[in-house]
Amino acid sequence: MAVAKVKLKLFPSKLKQLDLDGQKALAMTGEELNTRVRNAQVMPFDTGSMQNEQTFVDDAKKANGQVTIITTSPQARRLYFHPEYDFQTINNPNAKGNWYEDWLPGGTKQKDAAKLFGQFYKRLIG
Repeated sequence: MAVAKVKLKLFPSKLKQLDLDGQKALAMTGEELNTRVRNAQVMPFDTGSMQNEQTFVDDAKKANGQVTIITTSPQARRLYFHPEYDFQTINNPNAKGNWYEDWLPGGTKQKDAAKLFGQFYKRLIG
């Protein structure tokens, strides 16, 4: 059995920068996913306030590895969890309930978040 000696020198400032870049990449991923949901036109849309003004990315917990897409409108929960509703499709032709399902596990775009994060992180770290 061969034995190898390895000397490892860590640079705390570089590790800190990698962590900060990871946080930036995570926030960028959340923003891009929010944009993709908007562009997919899957969110119910009447006046546009729920999609355009009341949905945003909260990255306050990005240091813990979490960003959240939040919709503050009072009707969002009711619309999201009732896909059986007959949504108007004048403004958003793909409007439906459960509008994030394509990006969740089992959805057709489930790998988008991981791919986007990797692309953003790679770009940030050079």
